[in-house]
Amino acid sequence: MHCFTLTTSDDQIAHLVLNRPQELNTMNATFWRELGEALAGLQCAGQARALVISSTGRHFSAGMALDVFGAGGVLMDDSSPEGRSAMGLLIQELQGTFTQLEALRIPVIAAIQGGCIGGAVDMVTACCLRYATADAFFCIQEINIGMVADVGTLQRLPKLIPEAVVKELAYTGRRLPAARALALGLVNEVFDTPEATLAGAMQAAREIAAKPPVAIWGTKQAIHYARDHATADALQHMGLLQSAIWSNTHVREAVSAMKEKRAGKFPALPPLQGFGEPAA
Repeated sequence: MHCFTLTTSDDQIAHLVLNRPQELNTMNATFWRELGEALAGLQCAGQARALVISSTGRHFSAGMALDVFGAGGVLMDDSSPEGRSAMGLLIQELQGTFTQLEALRIPVIAAIQGGCIGGAVDMVTACCLRYATADAFFCIQEINIGMVADVGTLQRLPKLIPEAVVKELAYTGRRLPAARALALGLVNEVFDTPEATLAGAMQAAREIAAKPPVAIWGTKQAIHYARDHATADALQHMGLLQSAIWSNTHVREAVSAMKEKRAGKFPALPPLQGFGEPAA
């Protein structure tokens, strides 16, 4: 059984829906494999202009499925240096899957209901925007099961909310409710129901999709670069980036569309083709 569905609408919005509500949308081995493949496909196709991730059931996701590391699952061999070094490579592979969200050429928006727990926090912190239901909560669950969160939460969350709050959550395993998450800036907006939350995420996606895709891509790159580099370096990067993607045609079309109160018409991002793929 697939762990999610992925569709792209006529208005060029991709929608990924976690669909294992009976299992609390936990992340099993199939999830990790399929998500990486799906994100790679979105990146290469260039068709979608925004990605919305939502879920089904009571909780957004309870994080990593316990059977991933149980009997018949991935062996976490801590009995030797060789086993522990292999464990490190496995962790890097999991990290890379969520880093794909950050590296996509399009913005990623999470619509979160109920619990966003453990690995799910790793996932949504790699997204650009987060909308949540009033009953949503975030929990760094890993400390409650005797381990350190290792797939991105401790690296990305301190860049989204104050470090002292991250430490509080990471040390205690407490739940961060939606209202406090909104006040801290982790969540963009809170809604009463999952339906309203998804509608809010989709509205943001539609507004993004109406802009020139290459300018959106450039904006995402600039923000992430500025986050991770000194201001002087980020300014230099911005000059090079702007000169690389600048289009007088896009600017004229955007201004004309505003004046004429119509949707702008902008070219899609081109498909990506690797050297190992045959020409279309």
